[in-house]
Amino acid sequence: MIVTTANSTIEPPIGDSDGAEENNFSNANGDAGAAPVREQQGRGNKQRHQGQPRRDKRDVHGWVVLDKPIGMTSTHAVAVVKRLFQAKRAGHAGTLDPLASGGLPIAMGEATKTVPFVMDGRKRYRFTVCWGEERDTDDTEGRIVKTSDIRPSAEAISELLPRFTGKIEQTPPQYSAIKVQGERAYDLARDGEIVELKPRPVEIHHLTLVEQPDSSHSVFEAECGKGTYVRALARDIGRILGCYGHICALRRTLVGPFGEADMIPLEQLEALCDRAASGEGSLADALLPVETALDDIPALAVTRADAARLHRGQAVLLRGRDAPNCSGTVYVGRV
Repeated sequence: MIVTTANSTIEPPIGDSDGAEENNFSNANGDAGAAPVREQQGRGNKQRHQGQPRRDKRDVHGWVVLDKPIGMTSTHAVAVVKRLFQAKRAGHAGTLDPLASGGLPIAMGEATKTVPFVMDGRKRYRFTVCWGEERDTDDTEGRIVKTSDIRPSAEAISELLPRFTGKIEQTPPQYSAIKVQGERAYDLARDGEIVELKPRPVEIHHLTLVEQPDSSHSVFEAECGKGTYVRALARDIGRILGCYGHICALRRTLVGPFGEADMIPLEQLEALCDRAASGEGSLADALLPVETALDDIPALAVTRADAARLHRGQAVLLRGRDAPNCSGTVYVGRV
């Protein structure tokens, strides 16, 4: 059970905070293993900032759903948002490849405790597959390893998609963050090692062909569960059709409870920061409440005394009409 009463808030700075903060959340959805986000410490950093006022860290609690631009790593995105809010602690809820755009939920403060619930939620992607080439990374950055002159028809693609819907076994890409004997698979692949990655069960709820702008490109939309690699979908579909394929465009449109309506572009967030610095606005306007991450979880209201017991790890017995008629995880709020 989860006990939380925090909303999206920004509290005033309280002294200096020199401790490095980390993003310790392993991610899911096919691109796991974001590097920790650390504040740069050390003598050299202090020398660069001599004569400049120190920016105190603040207690910021809530979610920012960044519309991540193409070319930015998820780790860098967290660092930028953390700096804009002067937040003490921040982390993301699932890595998005640098070549991809779209929703990157970033949790700050108390919201970091709800990250696992977002990571376990469904993800939706809109992606374009380029036919005729398979690449070792399964996207445009990789080296071409197979080619074909065959181009699939829309009918042939549509007939195949049911095989990739539901619970399936999927082999992750060679360039993935899965650990093999303590090493990341992408590090081993970059060193020229061929690693046999075992298929893993994943669930794909929906997979549709949206359009086929020309014979060499097809646009898909997929809604999938934790651990699914969209790059592997393009690879496997291309192999079965005999035409080979790789991802050439990818956008994430849904992460758990966060959709495109919740996303804010980096430029807009930076402009809001500038206005807030001049007293014309507040960065809190860009924050979603902590409990937004729990929207898909059944809620149960308890008394303040019961909430205190649950917070201490003690059991609470609910009787009669107070007893929830559900199973699994329950979000608990004080009344």
